[in-house]
Amino acid sequence: METKARLLYLLRILEQYSDEDHPLSTTELIKILLDQYGISSHRTTIKADIEVLQAYGVDIDVINSTQNKYYIAGRTFELPELKLLIDAVESSKFITEKKSEALVAKLTSFASKHQAEQLKRNLCPTDRIKPDNEMIYYIVDTINEAINNGKKISFLYFEYNVKKEKKLKNAGNPYVFSPYALIWSGDFYYVVGYSEKHNGIGGFRVDRITKSATILEDDIIPKPADFNIADYAKSVFQMYGCEECEVTLRCDNSIMKYIIERFGEDVITAAYDMTSFRAFVNVELSPTFYGWVFGFGGKVQILSPAKAKDQYAEMLKSAIETQA
Repeated sequence: METKARLLYLLRILEQYSDEDHPLSTTELIKILLDQYGISSHRTTIKADIEVLQAYGVDIDVINSTQNKYYIAGRTFELPELKLLIDAVESSKFITEKKSEALVAKLTSFASKHQAEQLKRNLCPTDRIKPDNEMIYYIVDTINEAINNGKKISFLYFEYNVKKEKKLKNAGNPYVFSPYALIWSGDFYYVVGYSEKHNGIGGFRVDRITKSATILEDDIIPKPADFNIADYAKSVFQMYGCEECEVTLRCDNSIMKYIIERFGEDVITAAYDMTSFRAFVNVELSPTFYGWVFGFGGKVQILSPAKAKDQYAEMLKSAIETQA
């Protein structure tokens, strides 16, 4: 029994304390086994146990010398991968503060104790208000299971009133819903499907489903033959489903990077004068687009079509009148 336990504890020690820059000698492994787990070992048993672990598939490198040293060479995640995952977890608006801390701790456990110091991130995400609904992860899992099995779900849904109080929609009654897909948009999960309350296709934000979702015995109402989830997501979650057309923008030379960030490197551009350029982009004429243009404080101007210029001017006029 002690032999089997020794193998497992030896693997744990190597995973926790060894890496390329911190190999463990045979003497160090013997000492840790005894001090931490009360298991006696010998240099020959250590060597034999390492060979068993290597045969099992554990990537252990050996530094041959008067006293061999060992370290875990290949891990599930490389350090750059762990750093990227930790940044994503800490930045996400979808993941609660408590769950973020738990996930970061789990991700950190994939590195050695020494490498863990390098995983202390200095990321300061902006506009990342964490939710407080700890049930979100289980709700997403339930919805996904219902989708896979073609079953309806029911749930309670809330919104906030003017006093910032959570108030149940639908008079406090459960929604019965046929889920077709989960969509990730704007750092939030949405479930899209057929709503019996609204007699049509609709979507609900998952973090506003309260308590839990229940999988029902009833099969879902089938998707309409012409329903396309990609088209639905584009129309609803990107630009409110407004009219799409080609717009010509006059842009200050200093904001080329922002044009590329929004429309990609393939965006068509041409010089306008010495200080600005034209960009030809396909967009949906919506408040979101006009708000984006306004955010540059005059460094982006709409040149055409006339209807886009008129809509933008009307939106600005309305905003000024509201402030008056």
